[in-house]
Amino acid sequence: MGKRILQRRRGKAGIQFRAPKKGKIAPVRYPQATSQGTATVTAILDERGRSAPLAQLRLEGNRFTYLPAVAGMSVGQQVGLGPSAQPLGGNIVPLSRIPEGTRVCNVELRPGDGGRLVRASGTSAVLFSKANGRAIIKLPSGKNILVSEACRATVGEVAGGGRREKPFLTAGARHHAMRASGRVYPRMRGIAMAVVYHPFGGGRHQHPGKSTSTSRNAPPGRKVGLIAPRKTGRKRLARTSAEVSK
Repeated sequence: MGKRILQRRRGKAGIQFRAPKKGKIAPVRYPQATSQGTATVTAILDERGRSAPLAQLRLEGNRFTYLPAVAGMSVGQQVGLGPSAQPLGGNIVPLSRIPEGTRVCNVELRPGDGGRLVRASGTSAVLFSKANGRAIIKLPSGKNILVSEACRATVGEVAGGGRREKPFLTAGARHHAMRASGRVYPRMRGIAMAVVYHPFGGGRHQHPGKSTSTSRNAPPGRKVGLIAPRKTGRKRLARTSAEVSK
């Protein structure tokens, strides 16, 4: 019968492949859109599986909310909320009140969703331009997106920048870090396996031995590699008419 290949075991979503729920503090999102005034940073916390530190904010009525901490934020700092707040570091302001060219983080994709974009450590986006109630945000990936000016954002950069500059000195340290975030680790190449464990395994040399493109309707033991790709190989640049004439 043989054992199931690793990809098939992961697809079953066993408990050993799920991100653990232990060590989580609270949902990380903005308070209600009607919240205005100021909030006080009462603590800077570390949540399991999250790259950026969390800032615990105390609102009026002794209510608490948790947000990704901004670089330079400290305990006791006053954070402004709402349209009346100044676009200064750490304040939560609608995009309509933030000047163009400002670096922002924890941007809402839709007004009132609590913040969805640019939340990883050391990241920030740029408010590129605003017009007709819409704002263009340039994400860390370089992609530009269009959102409503009513969406809220935090002025500044998410804390924890330079986290990737420190290497994992031991295999155990990386193992525990991947387990905390639910990442698949270690990743074993199929061509490095034996033929009984993976369709690309075996042979005198490390090579797939067959096409790496797989049908969408392939059985579970064969569904590895590029699944139903639209195209494969290198992209060819379109040639101009002048080049063709040569």
